[in-house]
Amino acid sequence: MKIILARLLVLAVSLPLSNAFCFLQPMNLESGSAIAGCRDSKGELHKFGSSWRTNNCFDCSCSEGRISCCSSFLTPTGYDEQKCVSIFNKKTCTYKIVEKDDHSKECPVREWVG
Repeated sequence: MKIILARLLVLAVSLPLSNAFCFLQPMNLESGSAIAGCRDSKGELHKFGSSWRTNNCFDCSCSEGRISCCSSFLTPTGYDEQKCVSIFNKKTCTYKIVEKDDHSKECPVREWVG
């Protein structure tokens, strides 16, 4: 009983800390075919239990019956959009907020959402 309560406490504390954008993609089952894993939007087959990162910086995993994906990045909000611009780096899956007129100068960001 103590173990269950401890797990529930960890879950209750961690859920508000995670703010990722997630989605589920149900598998399209073809009748009569053996299922070896999940096919992503590009048609690539991923084994059950495997994980991967997409070109658009989503961390996905394959489980029986679905693919679940969550953003691996935070999106900036609450910065001066008149003076600054956000630039997304697909290699690092991060945003950089810089002045429109001088990209060497970073702008302060008050909030990040996932």
